[in-house]
Amino acid sequence: MTSVAIGIFDGVHRGHQEILREAAKYGAVTVLTFDPHPTSVFAPERTPSALVTLADRIQLLKEHGAQTVVVLPFTREFSAKSPDEFISEILVNQLGATHVTVGANFTFGHKAAGNAAYLKDHASGFEVSAVALSEDRGSAISSTRIRNLIVDGDVERANELLTRPFYLRGPVVHGEKRGRTIGYPTANIGLAEHATIPADGVYAGWLTVGDKRWQAAISIGTNPTFPGVRGRQVEAYALDQTGLDLYDQEAKLEFGFRLRDTLKFDGLDPLLEQMKIDCQRAKELTA
Repeated sequence: MTSVAIGIFDGVHRGHQEILREAAKYGAVTVLTFDPHPTSVFAPERTPSALVTLADRIQLLKEHGAQTVVVLPFTREFSAKSPDEFISEILVNQLGATHVTVGANFTFGHKAAGNAAYLKDHASGFEVSAVALSEDRGSAISSTRIRNLIVDGDVERANELLTRPFYLRGPVVHGEKRGRTIGYPTANIGLAEHATIPADGVYAGWLTVGDKRWQAAISIGTNPTFPGVRGRQVEAYALDQTGLDLYDQEAKLEFGFRLRDTLKFDGLDPLLEQMKIDCQRAKELTA
């Protein structure tokens, strides 16, 4: 029995987990997903930012019940397949599906000509389940909704829908090294081109490098207190840690709570006073 669940599954959020649970009722689950995002092929300028990397998407899918994850490259050639070709070539011949589970809004085939109803009507040797979109507070749970919450800085609500803390991954890169001179050495995180970055502000969360995970105060922004023009930075201070050498190592930065907006202070002393408050609050929230 090969139970196939189909979707992009960016973030593997609560709604995606419902699809995986439904698929597991019908046998060992094979997830069929796609990379890159279809929008990047048809309208690159509208490519949505990613909630997780492809590697993390695969790992999260396995954590939530997938035995196997098949990633199909989404190309113009692939997108030109008719719904019937997708069914026969991919679902039947390649995957040997005996049951297929999709979200109720699933579309497939050239110009999205196929949908869940079409899949049910044209299934060849397999059954189909279409899972209604999960809702929270009257609105459907979707990757787009979660993405918007994160960009607005509402990481707490996003985490509820993800069922885990939202996180970013990237190498620890060299920054201006100002933090170490004022007693708050930070790890600056280099991010992928299409990463979803929370709104500028200060957050409480966790910094993980290798097998070490520390409570952290996280800052996103341009450091407006100090003169000069600089790009947005994502940096984390591992609470009460000094002397850490993290450069060029991969870091995972989890966001738990938003503490405040980015502010411009009238000098170093009021900034340090506020940073002390921020760190204490972050320590309490992430304990």
